[in-house]
Amino acid sequence: MIVAGHDVPLDNDGHLIDLEQWNTQIAQALAAQDNIILTNEHWEIINLIQEFYREYQISPAMRALVKYAERKLGAEKGKSIYLLQLFPPSPARIASKVAGLPRPTNCL
Repeated sequence: MIVAGHDVPLDNDGHLIDLEQWNTQIAQALAAQDNIILTNEHWEIINLIQEFYREYQISPAMRALVKYAERKLGAEKGKSIYLLQLFPPSPARIASKVAGLPRPTNCL
């Protein structure tokens, strides 16, 4: 993938190979591949999932993401349907990809 004139290597699942390369332009390009235009609500989840990764050193699976979002952002945002509306069809996988993180180990 080319972003702002720079080659950004991705793995076979479309995730960044070098997590240190991640920036907002790359996030927008990765989101665009899934027809997602990032809003403030998306960025809130992207920041949340990066926080989860820093805390646990893994990308969260869906159940862990929902529980973490509920704890950090409240019951309304800690629901599968809310996350599914932002990052269809697989919120944990797509949000991790856009956030520059590895694919969650148990996501399809």
